[in-house]
Amino acid sequence: MEPNDVTDVIIGAAIEVHRRLGPGLLEHVYRRCLAYELRKRGLAVVEEKPVAIDYDDLHEPCAFRADLLVEEMVVVELKAKTQIHPIDKTQTLSYLRLMNLNVGLLINFHEAKLIDGLHRIVNRYGGAKPSG
Repeated sequence: MEPNDVTDVIIGAAIEVHRRLGPGLLEHVYRRCLAYELRKRGLAVVEEKPVAIDYDDLHEPCAFRADLLVEEMVVVELKAKTQIHPIDKTQTLSYLRLMNLNVGLLINFHEAKLIDGLHRIVNRYGGAKPSG
């Protein structure tokens, strides 16, 4: 499966979760339900994936946690807030860089229509070579 195929499945699953639950819940509820929905669709999902950081001689194996890592190729960051800010996109891009991945999704479930809360983030500054 290519990253674009995986993101298509993630978006479909996120729309299903949003359709059934609606906006207004806490982020961890959406994370658990989206992970469940993705597993039902046959995808491998790691929740709260530790993100390591190396800085000179310092190695921190769990400096951050990405909400979801799907098929070991797509980072999914979830939000449940009034508005996405530029720092939210930067956070997702930083995770992609640190994990050496190319594609991520930032999904804000606090929207009347989920499509308004979907953001595709692409790491164009190194990392793995894009495929598909």
